[in-house]
Amino acid sequence: MSNLSSPEMQTAARVKQLAMQAGFDLVGIARVEELGEDNRHFEEWVSSGRHGTMGYMARNTDRRQDPRRILPEARSIVCVALNYGESLSGTAKGQGRIARYARGRDYHKVFASRLKTLEQLLQQEFPGIATRHYVDTGPVLEKLWAERAGLGWRGKHTNLVSRDWGSWLLLGEVLVSLDLEAGPKGEDHCGTCTRCLDACPTKAFPAPYQLDANRCLSYLTIEHRGSIPLEFREALGDRVFGCDDCLDVCPWNRFAKEAREAEFKPRPELIAPLLSELVTMDDAEFLRRFAGTAVMRAKREGLARNACVALGNVGGPGAREALLCAANDPSPIVREHALWALEKLELTLPTRAR
Repeated sequence: MSNLSSPEMQTAARVKQLAMQAGFDLVGIARVEELGEDNRHFEEWVSSGRHGTMGYMARNTDRRQDPRRILPEARSIVCVALNYGESLSGTAKGQGRIARYARGRDYHKVFASRLKTLEQLLQQEFPGIATRHYVDTGPVLEKLWAERAGLGWRGKHTNLVSRDWGSWLLLGEVLVSLDLEAGPKGEDHCGTCTRCLDACPTKAFPAPYQLDANRCLSYLTIEHRGSIPLEFREALGDRVFGCDDCLDVCPWNRFAKEAREAEFKPRPELIAPLLSELVTMDDAEFLRRFAGTAVMRAKREGLARNACVALGNVGGPGAREALLCAANDPSPIVREHALWALEKLELTLPTRAR
């Protein structure tokens, strides 16, 4: 009985209350500890080059592997999540697809406000404690710690899965100098299911629980700069920012809920934008349409590049005219992909449609 009312458990319970008060959907606690085998897997992932051109993943690996190198006083990690689930919506010919998480306000901005609130609440409740927060903006292996905090488990697609929330979760964390009782580690419930692996259009999973970012359409349309490899362009389909295929098919999403966070609700113009507009917009128009959203991550050049490929794949009203315009874009990257798309359209459209 004394264990149930231990100071660590009482403090942890209060911390969780404060996290919910700050507006998070899910909260768990992990103890700062050695990561053991998980560290070795991360090192192998980087050394094999599966992080692609995301050079920041290869920097500060010692800090990623031990949060105490970020905050020496850190004893626990308060792991939090926000649900961004929404009803599935399709696209029509000539329209592009944006990943669900990016159809509303940039989640970094939403998290930054909530995490600062949580830090303030913690510092008021426990004067003198040290804290540091992140939302995939620093050297913290967030999915690994979220799993250890019991928020869910890392599925075969390497994303976090929850029995109660499904896969549509965004993660953040606060390092704290409090000794807190940790929750049980998330238990893997993937079983023999391989739907996420089978659904990947580019076969980006060399094995269950392993991702090769070089083949991932989310990486290629967001993080990757420069040309999209020819072997993946047709697989891009109508996607212009991110890919949800491995998440869409996860059977645990039958328990997913609609996001209650109003700022995650899709903006109408982000649900199925016209590809012809995306390939021809200038920097000012890009900023006007996408300021405050995660799409800014791709920059105007990246989004236009992606839209050129998508337009070459699916065509649509005004496709040829828009691509001819993009073929004169100031960016050589956009011009290259516009010419590829024009060639593809010429090869696939019937003569009367050329």
